[in-house]
Amino acid sequence: MKENLNLDQTVVWTALITPLKPSGEVDYDSLLTLLKQQEKASHGILILGSTGEALNLSEEEKTRILEFLFKQNLNVPIMCGVPGVHLPTTLEWIKTLETYPIDAYLMVTPLYSKPGDLGQYRWFKALLDASTKPSVLYNVPSRAGMPLSLKAIEKLKNHPLFWGIKEASGSVEEFKKYRKTAPDKKMYSGDDAMMPDFAKEGAQGLISVASNSWPQATGHYVRKCLENRLTEEEASLWKKASDSLFKASNPVPVKRLLKEISLIESAHCKLPLHEEDLKNTDQLKEANNLVEKWLQKSC
Repeated sequence: MKENLNLDQTVVWTALITPLKPSGEVDYDSLLTLLKQQEKASHGILILGSTGEALNLSEEEKTRILEFLFKQNLNVPIMCGVPGVHLPTTLEWIKTLETYPIDAYLMVTPLYSKPGDLGQYRWFKALLDASTKPSVLYNVPSRAGMPLSLKAIEKLKNHPLFWGIKEASGSVEEFKKYRKTAPDKKMYSGDDAMMPDFAKEGAQGLISVASNSWPQATGHYVRKCLENRLTEEEASLWKKASDSLFKASNPVPVKRLLKEISLIESAHCKLPLHEEDLKNTDQLKEANNLVEKWLQKSC
């Protein structure tokens, strides 16, 4: 059972994949392995985010995943993704999520529609007003087609349930703008490779893809970043390793790696993603060796 978990003290949140069988069904045995691995590392778990292929899962699949997750009584905080472009559907999803002991939500800028400042403000306000949990707003212009509006952030910054920002634009300058606009909000890097740079600008942690495959090492990496103990050589190693996980659309590479190291049975993804969109896994294998050796040397 959860024991007085403090969200502010969680420095690594793993954007968990959804392991699938070749048939497309959720592989609950592999999911349990991943959940227990993250609990052992004391990482928060972000379930049903983009890395978890939430947009490609049915409502029934998503609710079954949540039921399974909470049956495990994990002693780590749980964050759940809240994507969407249709407000009534998204509000209904929040209503469903409110029935589970979720600790926080991740709310992404609506995909494809490219809303402006006022549209984003009203969208996020409607979602925040409908929830009772602290929420992280997610800037990921490469996926959404539009950055998280600074003007919307300015108008929302006093909302009691606006808790943090996940910054995944890959820009230190953008990170600094969000931090200046909402200085009392928790700032998280949404890019594994950018953690050293964002930590220097006040990031409190990382919402990570890499920690799916390297949970212990990622925790050590983040703590070294936050304590300003990561060397340039180590930062370069982690950039190379992190970049290997994005040689195809996420989560294709990390699923291929997890299969390679026998943590999941299959690297199957839901269409329109396909595991064979990553033609070669040599860089993943090299990255895995680099990280394993680094962890042994660092501990």
